[in-house]
Amino acid sequence: MAAGERQCQAYLQRHRIPELLHRLGALLLYHRPERPREFLIQALERVKAGKGAEGEYPHLMDEANLAAMFELMDVVGQGHITPAQYREALKTLGLSTEDLQFGDNVNITLDIFKEEVKKKMLESWAAY
Repeated sequence: MAAGERQCQAYLQRHRIPELLHRLGALLLYHRPERPREFLIQALERVKAGKGAEGEYPHLMDEANLAAMFELMDVVGQGHITPAQYREALKTLGLSTEDLQFGDNVNITLDIFKEEVKKKMLESWAAY
């Protein structure tokens, strides 16, 4: 790899550009707006406003989506999932599994699941 190419790769990684583009692409595919360029501009403006605590970050998953995801993992209907299932859900959503506060013997309820996933989503957008 040439020095210029390494510098470009380092720049992209340092600013997390591939992750940002992936997230923006996912937002586009989820919402399928009639005017994609305007939608992307608005999404980036929301990221900027959210970072300044003036607004809300763009999101793919609302309360209903998170509840449905939880129900898919809680196949027996016990009202809770395991930390391993929670980790897999985070990975599926492209969210960080670092710094998880749950031990292996903890049961994660729907309310905890929603709260923690939302927190991870905010953390992930704040990185930009």
